[in-house]
Amino acid sequence: MSGSNSSAPDASPRAEPLGLTVHSMPPPDLVAGDPARVRRGRLKMLLVLLVCALPVVASYFTYFVIRPQGRGTAYSDLVQPSAGLPAVEAQALDGRPVPMRSLKGQWLLVVVGDSRCAAACEKRLYLQRQLREMMGRERDRVDKVWLIIDDAVPAPALRSALATTPGMLALRLPRAAVAAWLRPAPGQALEDHLYIVDPMGEWMMRAPADPDPSKLKRDLDRLLRGSASWDLPGR
Repeated sequence: MSGSNSSAPDASPRAEPLGLTVHSMPPPDLVAGDPARVRRGRLKMLLVLLVCALPVVASYFTYFVIRPQGRGTAYSDLVQPSAGLPAVEAQALDGRPVPMRSLKGQWLLVVVGDSRCAAACEKRLYLQRQLREMMGRERDRVDKVWLIIDDAVPAPALRSALATTPGMLALRLPRAAVAAWLRPAPGQALEDHLYIVDPMGEWMMRAPADPDPSKLKRDLDRLLRGSASWDLPGR
């Protein structure tokens, strides 16, 4: 009797907790469709995107608002809104097509001119080269671009000099395509300026005509310093 009484109670307690444990789990479709869970997922995604964008936003805020080292306003003209690289193909001097948007990933110093490159053009190309070299160890973050706006061929001596200049891209692009992207200051020609394009492909600054090299270098120094947290050399 005692044996049969002890065996009956033992069977029931073992079965009930197992049944309660299984049936207390929420159905999978309810978990997947939980509105609160979906909202939390979206919030996490937005936070990740914000964290990724913060270095870029902070660098521009530092440069244009805080003004590092109290040096005052920029020497060059800030372009607002900035203008992205056009979705067109330029042509290298060897005839190779080069999509303009493939130039993203580097700071660009852009000079515009015709293939004859008279004295004023040569002066801008020289300034462009000197500015890059004055960046010291940061110069590999900067490329030089000469946009040639006619169909003629530059002189052999000039082509040879360009071919041996580090970080130099000579590209042929029709004047109309360049003018749709870059704008000179009032009263100036398209060829009169040096244009600064950031690594995201945005034209965001225009140097004055016949600029002071030391003041222009200061602008470029500050841009490179402000973007150091997110910009790396090379595309």
